[in-house]
Amino acid sequence: MIVGEAGRGTFVRDLGLPPTLGVRQTASDGLIDLVFNMPGDAADADMLRAGLRRLAAAGDLEAMLRYQPHGGRTHERRIIAESLASTLGPIDPECLLVTSGGQHGLATIALGLFQRGERIATDTLTYPGFKSVAALQGLEIVPVEGRGGVMDPDDLERQCRARKLRAVYLMPTVHNPLGAVMNEATRLRLIEIARTHDLLLIEDAAYTFLEPDPPPSLIALAPERTVYVGGFSKSLATGLRLGYLIAPATHTDRLLEAIRATTWNAPALISGLVTGWVEDGTLAGSEETRRRDGAERQRLCRTVLGGSSVLSHRYAGFAWLPLDKGVRSEPIVTRLKEQGVLASGAEPFATTIAVPQALRLAFGGVRKDELKGVFQTVREAVEEASI
Repeated sequence: MIVGEAGRGTFVRDLGLPPTLGVRQTASDGLIDLVFNMPGDAADADMLRAGLRRLAAAGDLEAMLRYQPHGGRTHERRIIAESLASTLGPIDPECLLVTSGGQHGLATIALGLFQRGERIATDTLTYPGFKSVAALQGLEIVPVEGRGGVMDPDDLERQCRARKLRAVYLMPTVHNPLGAVMNEATRLRLIEIARTHDLLLIEDAAYTFLEPDPPPSLIALAPERTVYVGGFSKSLATGLRLGYLIAPATHTDRLLEAIRATTWNAPALISGLVTGWVEDGTLAGSEETRRRDGAERQRLCRTVLGGSSVLSHRYAGFAWLPLDKGVRSEPIVTRLKEQGVLASGAEPFATTIAVPQALRLAFGGVRKDELKGVFQTVREAVEEASI
């Protein structure tokens, strides 16, 4: 019923605001949702219709009604691996495992590769979904300082000297929620530390497609100790739960066992749809559309909210809005909810006891003709709280 803020004291929590906002809450009818990033447009339904017609005409539909290999069908693993070669380098399809979305991939890693009580380093602001799977498996998250979503290698080194770490979870290309892209020099320094202290690297690539010219991925630079997590929810549709893991061969058996224990196999119908879109260029076209749409939304966000204070990637459908000193996010989130807008503070993303005061705004799924008004509502709520 209370919330503590370092340097300011203890406050009564707003009891009308669920403490897990941003993780479990979904938008109610009539409310505009800025909590979950749900990119998409009306043309996506046409994409699905065309994909289903293609699948019905060309595929062995009876085979899709049967159990599938735990790691995915061989030809589909090969299709995904080949599509990634231009950015990740050659990928052995046997080391690529198909999952029921990126979140399932993270859960598979936690269940398959870690024991309860082991420690994993993360950014001080990180993806709430990883926090969830870590808590479920009883893993201890160790926050590592950084700047703007880029982990500080020196602080990781200090944490390694202070305690035994098992792994590092990173989003080096388009960090969620801050949108940062880590430069190659920092990646190489983090890899050096990981090799010195025998750390596994978990590379979350959920939003990597938004960056058209990324530095080399961790798995390309350190394939012997990197598990790469990718998916198609953000580039195609959030309802199509298909993802993949790429891991060293020494880890694949345990990951396969975790897939078998949780879902047995990814749905064959969805994997057939998505890999068909990979082959015919639909995925590449959808990624370009998402980047173009994100750029338009980011420009509007910065115009209305003030570009100097917003932290984001130029093509992302989300942004981070730090609040001025002395301004708390909870009253703003409450006021926005009263006005029909759901937004999130920093708490779901924070791994430190002291939670920064900020708003995370996910606007990829808001209708464009409503977006300017929504941003104006947010700005007014922030201005009122700052008085």
